[in-house]
Amino acid sequence: MSAPSNENLTEATGVPMWDPEVDDVLVCRQVRQETHDVKTFVFSAREPRDFRFYPGQHMTFELPVDGMVTRSYTISASAARPYRIEITVKRVPGGPGSNWLHDNMLPGKEINVIGPSGDFTTDANAEEKLLFISAGSGITPMMSMTRTACDLSEPYDLHFIHAARSPSDIIFHKELELLASQNPTLRLAFTCDTTSAHHSWSGYIGRLNIQMLAMMSSDYKERKIFCCGPARFMEGVRAMLQDVGFNMDQYFEESFDFGAETAGTIEEPSSAPEISGDTYRVSFPKTGHVVVVSPGMTILSAAKEAGLLPMSSCQRGICGTCKSKLLSGEVDMQHGGGIRKREIDQGKILICCSTPLSDVEVEL
Repeated sequence: MSAPSNENLTEATGVPMWDPEVDDVLVCRQVRQETHDVKTFVFSAREPRDFRFYPGQHMTFELPVDGMVTRSYTISASAARPYRIEITVKRVPGGPGSNWLHDNMLPGKEINVIGPSGDFTTDANAEEKLLFISAGSGITPMMSMTRTACDLSEPYDLHFIHAARSPSDIIFHKELELLASQNPTLRLAFTCDTTSAHHSWSGYIGRLNIQMLAMMSSDYKERKIFCCGPARFMEGVRAMLQDVGFNMDQYFEESFDFGAETAGTIEEPSSAPEISGDTYRVSFPKTGHVVVVSPGMTILSAAKEAGLLPMSSCQRGICGTCKSKLLSGEVDMQHGGGIRKREIDQGKILICCSTPLSDVEVEL
């Protein structure tokens, strides 16, 4: 399977392309219940737009929770159907973003977004043997890649392994089985932690291990592996593959929950340290904190050095959670799509991927 080039997705229709620098509002068109705690939200633009994205990419949503929070959700739709965006979201207990969407997002409601962006996708030019390994909501980028390949009828050799708590928690279960029945080179395997008397289950039971993996995909060492799921799940998969000598240059992973925020307490301001050598002073006027950093240290790291724990998550310039105001000074920002050009022009930065090039002042 290969990721489609933009030119192959649709014929020329005269529909304007979605421009992330100008277009930033989606309208909810449909809500689908996937499992007892997972919903798919279908969006389009106010006026017809052609969304050009690669399967596996995400969009960042600005949600009106406690003022405003941002959450990045993977697009679960096929990239070969470019007039809509779909995200599939699991309700997380205590999670403000997922709960707001589940409780408030209805057809007709508008939401501000950034993107699409992200580089967790299949190679656009190579035909390779692939193995997808996902758990929970980590199935969403894999589903976009699989749907796209099936829509385009591209030749591919794909093994798809998914882990869930129970058979009823397998997202897209019926659709995947339908796709596999129509595409003989798509091979599915599911494993569940538990089963119940209410569901007949002929699949695997228990946590994924190397013996189970070898039964699910006997030639896994010959495949490029894409993994997505909770951090501990991916750590386990990574360690398992390393232990058997898998070529980790052929292993790629993406966390499905990088939109979740972290926040902490703020310590009392301390006196500014002395500057020596090639260092820069990072000041946070609201709290009075000043930190001296060496070249290459991010402003987020400087904030943590000061005892501040601003909202942050992905630490790759993708999710937009750490967006802050640069009051003075100059930074080098190597972001991954979590901020628009017009926001940069307004003095906004993502502190997780911004390193000072001079003394700077930042409003968190």
